[in-house]
Amino acid sequence: MIAYSLAGKVALVTGVSRKAGIGAAIAQAFAEAGVDVCTTYYRPYDELMPWGNNPSEADDIVKELKAKGVRAEGIEADLSDSETPAKLFDCIYSSFGFVDILVNNAVCDMEADVYSLSASLIDRHYAVNVRAPMLLCAEFAKRHDGRSGGRIINLSSGQGVTPMPNNLPYAASKGAVEALTLSLSASLASKGITVNAIDPGPTDTGWLNDDLRMKLLKTAPFGRIGTADDAGKLALYLASSEAQWVTGQVIRSRGGL
Repeated sequence: MIAYSLAGKVALVTGVSRKAGIGAAIAQAFAEAGVDVCTTYYRPYDELMPWGNNPSEADDIVKELKAKGVRAEGIEADLSDSETPAKLFDCIYSSFGFVDILVNNAVCDMEADVYSLSASLIDRHYAVNVRAPMLLCAEFAKRHDGRSGGRIINLSSGQGVTPMPNNLPYAASKGAVEALTLSLSASLASKGITVNAIDPGPTDTGWLNDDLRMKLLKTAPFGRIGTADDAGKLALYLASSEAQWVTGQVIRSRGGL
């Protein structure tokens, strides 16, 4: 990994509950570059997912971050609650004093095709995948004092590259994240804040079954599927001073998939 130095920076990374996840890889990459990291997680969501919930894993990730010599804290946060973003920033400012980097990684992804849509399912995806990132971005912008290196990094998906007929609420909400990224970048440029999104493509973080993994491998130009570390390296670049001229972009880091 390129040795970026971001010592003295503070990052908020949402959705960091599993060591195999993209959020954990981003947090680890930041910590290795000297960034103090606050993470969020939400165990009730993990309990609904195929990988299940390991009650200690989110805390273990924070311990690993601290072992790299940085300050780190984990907060359980229900991002479907509209009051959570402001409360989160109050807590982080109390503990860390500032936030330089915001990574909107937390997500709601519950499969649904057109025949199984419901208002409650759509609203749940909207609350976590669209409203929460927008409110977090708003808190970040309002509290940012113009110090150099302000960064917002959103996590997108492949909905602009390939159809997702069985993930309609997820695909629609991630499309909104991409639209937000472009327009918000224009709003915050005057404060020196860049806003970008990462589309990591199919990433092996524990959700792939054997059939889908084999199907992807057959068409993978590099002969492999994306890893969480691939996304972590890109997020680190976008958070660095090297990326100060990159904003409003959706970077499709998909290895050709």
